[in-house]
Amino acid sequence: MPQPPRKRPGYKSKQSWQGGHGPRREDQGQGSAGRFSSGPKPQGKPAFARKSAQEQGWDQVAGWYDKLVGDKGSDYHRNVILPAAMRLLAPKAGEKVLDLCCGQGVLIPLLLEAKVGRVTGVDASPRLIESASARFRNEKRVELVVADACAPGPWADGSNDAAACIMAVHDVPDLPAMARQVAAALKPGGRFVAIFMHPCFRIPQQAHWGWDEGRKLQYRRVDRYGVPQEIPIVTHPGQGGGDTTTFYHRPVGEVLTAFGQAGLAITVCEELFSHRRSQPGPRAKGENRAVKEFPVFLAVSCVRLS
Repeated sequence: MPQPPRKRPGYKSKQSWQGGHGPRREDQGQGSAGRFSSGPKPQGKPAFARKSAQEQGWDQVAGWYDKLVGDKGSDYHRNVILPAAMRLLAPKAGEKVLDLCCGQGVLIPLLLEAKVGRVTGVDASPRLIESASARFRNEKRVELVVADACAPGPWADGSNDAAACIMAVHDVPDLPAMARQVAAALKPGGRFVAIFMHPCFRIPQQAHWGWDEGRKLQYRRVDRYGVPQEIPIVTHPGQGGGDTTTFYHRPVGEVLTAFGQAGLAITVCEELFSHRRSQPGPRAKGENRAVKEFPVFLAVSCVRLS
C-alpha cells in the first residue's frame, strides 16, 4: 500500500489517467488483456512535500481496493506477483519478516504458510490496516502498524531477517527515504524484495499498445520515460466520485540507485511478464508475441550490507 501522496516541487501533474489498477496498477491494456528519514538525500532529487493524514490518498479508496484484491489477490497477484515474491524472498521457518506497504495483507497468508516466526505489516492507510486486522485478528504471529514507510519508526529496528514491498514502489513519493527505512529495518545480510510496475514499459498516459497491420505486429509505444512524473490515477472510472491516487514514475536507474545508496545491494533484477493470452483471432499471434517481449513488472532482490 502506498504512502500519503506528496507533491514534488516543480512537478506538474498531468490529467488524471483513468483506469482501475488491479494489484496497484498492473497491465492496463495488454491486447485485451510507504515512508522519510533524516539521512542525506541524493543530490538533484527534491523530496515531495508532506501531506497530512487527512490527505493521504488510499484511505478514500480503501474499500474499493480491498474488494478488488480480496483475500488471495487479483489475477496478476495470484499468477505472477505473489509467486515471484515468495520465490525471490525465500522466507524460512522462524524468520521475522517485514511486509512494507502491506495494504490489506495479501502477502501475509503465504508468509504464514512458510512458517515464519513473525510478520510485521506496515501501511499508511488506517482503513487498509483495519481490513488486514480483521483477517488476521486470531494470528499471534502478525503485528499490523499504521505508519509512514518513509519515516523512522519503531518498526525499522534492525531486527528483521527479510522484508518485502509488493506493488507500492510507484506509490511512494520519496523512494530514497523508503529505501533507507527498509535498510534500517533489516539485520545485516537481511533480504529485501520489491516488485513494482516496470518503469520502462508501464507508464500511465505515456506507454500504449499499438498494432502494425502490415507486419501483423503488436508493439509498445513509449512517449516519455526519462523525466520523473507524478501522474494522478482515477481509481474506478465510470462510477462517479473522481477518487484518485498518485503514480510516481521514475526511470529505472533512479529506482535502482535509491536502493543501492541506502545500502541495499542488488543481487537479482528480474522482469516479470503477463500470464494472459489473447483469444483466437487475426491478431492473436502478434498479441501473444508481444506478451513475451514486453514485461509488466520489475522484481528486485537485495541484501542489506553490513
